[in-house]
Amino acid sequence: MKQRIRFCTSRDGVRIALATAGEGPPLVRVNNWFTHLELDWDNPVWRHWSEVLVGRRTLVRYDPRGSGLSDRDVTDFSLDAMVADLEAVVDALKLRRFPLLGLCQGGVIAVAYAARHPERVTRLVLYDSYPYGAFVSDAGEKLARQARAFSEMIEVGWGRKVGAFRELFANLLMPDAAGHQLKSIGELQRRSASPAIACQLWNAFNTFDIRAEAPMVAAPTLVFHVRGDAMVPFEAGRRLAAAIPNARFLPLEGKNHILRVDEPAWPIFTQELNEFLGADEPADDSADAQFAALTAREREILDCIARGQTNSQIADGLRIAEKTVRNHVTSIFSKLGAEHRSQAIVIARKAGLGRD
Repeated sequence: MKQRIRFCTSRDGVRIALATAGEGPPLVRVNNWFTHLELDWDNPVWRHWSEVLVGRRTLVRYDPRGSGLSDRDVTDFSLDAMVADLEAVVDALKLRRFPLLGLCQGGVIAVAYAARHPERVTRLVLYDSYPYGAFVSDAGEKLARQARAFSEMIEVGWGRKVGAFRELFANLLMPDAAGHQLKSIGELQRRSASPAIACQLWNAFNTFDIRAEAPMVAAPTLVFHVRGDAMVPFEAGRRLAAAIPNARFLPLEGKNHILRVDEPAWPIFTQELNEFLGADEPADDSADAQFAALTAREREILDCIARGQTNSQIADGLRIAEKTVRNHVTSIFSKLGAEHRSQAIVIARKAGLGRD
């Protein structure tokens, strides 16, 4: 997958780096805490997310002010400034109506934007987000103490290759992370923002409060939350969904703040996401022709792929050689125009495969 990186200017003069990838109707992903358009595009933590989100859509991403490829010399990290950055991104791309996907802190920004621009947001997807931060007056002293303690650790431990903070942060973010994923998280920390900026962002995110704006959201909304998420408590997601009119709340079983591709919640998330977004997307007439070119055996194998089965599992289930499965998979990808397995799964699920 190739992405196209460009820049736009927010209302206070801060330059925001944005990237687009794929083709089709737009999907705007609102920035979360630490991102870097180059580094998080193709790494073991975010690669499967990128593959699914780009699917048959034009995925729009951007780095938050103060980090990534955006301007680093910034002092205003208010919610209004963050919303203004999103406004600058969609205006630069001349997007009139589009769905928003907000992960964690990005969900707070997405809700605020959707409330202020109801005429532009078609659908709203929130993942592991929250309605207000720990530094809001009525959030509770315990949450505030925890957030302050974490802030102090960020100042001294952010971006270090080794140390207690790296282990603590990784365990909160992805307790099931493999070694190469832990390394990737550490590198993203180091390259995305300085310790001082990371701390300022963390503190700012904990002052955000969208409880007054959430009831003003008019777009159909789907709220995901991982039940065992240690970064953003499950109760925060439940409260957020309850505050948005007619929002659908979908708990996901697991404990990773960033879902891994190999955990059971991942195919549930991708299926629900694509069905929700697909309700407003034009039908792809070429898909019928693509599926018509598949043989009966290839359809059978594609159905297994859509269920998350590996080539070895498919071979065992169909009682054929694994090499034969690989040959069929190559042919399937060619006929569907799929570059990788995740993209083939998205196409198959849109066609109704991989379901009981």
